[in-house]
Amino acid sequence: MWHGAKGALVPLVFILLWSSSFISARIGLASVSPLYFVAVRQVAVAAILVVASLALRRSWASLRGTWHHCAVAGVLINGVTLMTAHVGMVTVDAAPMSLMGALNPILTAALAGPLLGERLVPRQWLGTALGLVGVTLVLGVSALSSRTEVVGLLLGAGGVVGLCGGTLYFARFCRGVPWLAGQTVQFIAAAVACAAATALLETPRATWTTGAIGAVAWNIGAMSIGGMGLYSYMLARGTAGRVTASFYLVPGTVAILGWMILGEHLSLLAILGFIVASVGVWLMRRAPAAAE
Repeated sequence: MWHGAKGALVPLVFILLWSSSFISARIGLASVSPLYFVAVRQVAVAAILVVASLALRRSWASLRGTWHHCAVAGVLINGVTLMTAHVGMVTVDAAPMSLMGALNPILTAALAGPLLGERLVPRQWLGTALGLVGVTLVLGVSALSSRTEVVGLLLGAGGVVGLCGGTLYFARFCRGVPWLAGQTVQFIAAAVACAAATALLETPRATWTTGAIGAVAWNIGAMSIGGMGLYSYMLARGTAGRVTASFYLVPGTVAILGWMILGEHLSLLAILGFIVASVGVWLMRRAPAAAE
């Protein structure tokens, strides 16, 4: 899928960036309402990419016949996924919410076969099972500790459906689109969707503290441009099932970052789960894919 030392680092960098977004979002949501938080982020990213495209004089001809596919993928991946997760994180901690995103590989692996013709060999299915076990160990039963948390997690589950749908849609229709052009259309569409959702469903609230500004800035630069750019890069060069296996490492990474940055407790069960999930991801990446 990726070759050489630099290629091997791409999934690891993506995992760190994606995981860090849960921590920064929890910080930002203390001062900014969730849909407004996401809308500001997406509008800013769309503006940056448009300016970059114009400055580099990139042609839009490559989007002819495919721009609407990029727009659909963008709304699902950068709109539905983030809006539901951020609303959920108002009442749910970062680690339990990251569990829902880690369910993405299971759903993607199940659907990639009939929709994309991708097949996982037995070793990869074992890796998928170990990843799910590791995710469960990371969070244990604490994810269902209250009714409010259950509602938030259900929102997160809705976001997983959006992420999985957008991932498969991108893999099916958008792999041949140049990176900058495709990303620009994706984020313009997501920005419109998030702005509309904010206007219709929320009374925007924001107190622009240093923490809130830093959280939004980090999610704009590091996550939306860096992390989602890497996600599209990986999808363009690998099978959807193997790419999404990276999400199994997110809950453990979030737990570690939460312990380091927010002072959250890191249990032995979480450490064990992180190790099991890591083995699962290793199996997914080492096994050859039939549709590579």
